Amino acid sequence: MIERFGLDGRVCVVTGAGRGIGRGIALGLAAAGAHVVVAARRTREIDAVAHEIEVLGGHAHAVTTDVRREDDNERLAAAAVDRFGRIDAWISNAGGSDEPVRRNLADTPLASWDAQVQLNLIAPFLGARAAAARLGSGGAIVMVSSMAARRPSANNGPYAAAKAGVNQLTATRAAELAPRGIRVSAVAPGPVPTEVFMEALRLSPDQLPAIGATIPLGRLGEPDDVAAAVVYLVSPAAAWVTGQVLTVAGGLP
Repeated sequence: MIERFGLDGRVCVVTGAGRGIGRGIALGLAAAGAHVVVAARRTREIDAVAHEIEVLGGHAHAVTTDVRREDDNERLAAAAVDRFGRIDAWISNAGGSDEPVRRNLADTPLASWDAQVQLNLIAPFLGARAAAARLGSGGAIVMVSSMAARRPSANNGPYAAAKAGVNQLTATRAAELAPRGIRVSAVAPGPVPTEVFMEALRLSPDQLPAIGATIPLGRLGEPDDVAAAVVYLVSPAAAWVTGQVLTVAGGLP
């Protein structure tokens, strides 16, 4: 049974892999035996992650990518195939918010709405399309959604709406790709105090213990918690799992 969780020799693409949860996912996949293509806009960060994987004995390749661009997604997919011969899994992790101002929807400029939808919904759509064109039977796509997709999200509406779209994108692509033996699922992390999380919620480190105390399992999440879920979803252990959104949130509903 334990061998079904291994990823020896499988080729996995991870977007937004330069830091935070994406970096954790990339390291987790590599630890499970995968060859990992790490992608993000910041070349220095993904080069560092690729180097870290290789120092630990793994195989990695860094590709500078703006996932909001269709041609960049296609170039990333082609680079993965050129380097490792194929793609077995694609993890659409890149997302978040570059918008420093939190507003009600009524006060949200159209440009801000468009930016959030572009990064958090259109980018995963483009990535899944580029991946699906190259995945074979047994391949997997994993989207990184958010708990915000399922609840009212005052002052963060565009992000929450886009992530709700990711959940629907996951379900639809799962149905469309099932006849080809390709599985599509998502993970919805709870609070993980990455740099992006801290900046988006304007938190200071001294506020984190109080937030952790509100979580049933008594602590905030770590990138490794999300990485473990992704490893499961792309592994043969999840061969009969598709169309699901797996909440990884320490017991938060």
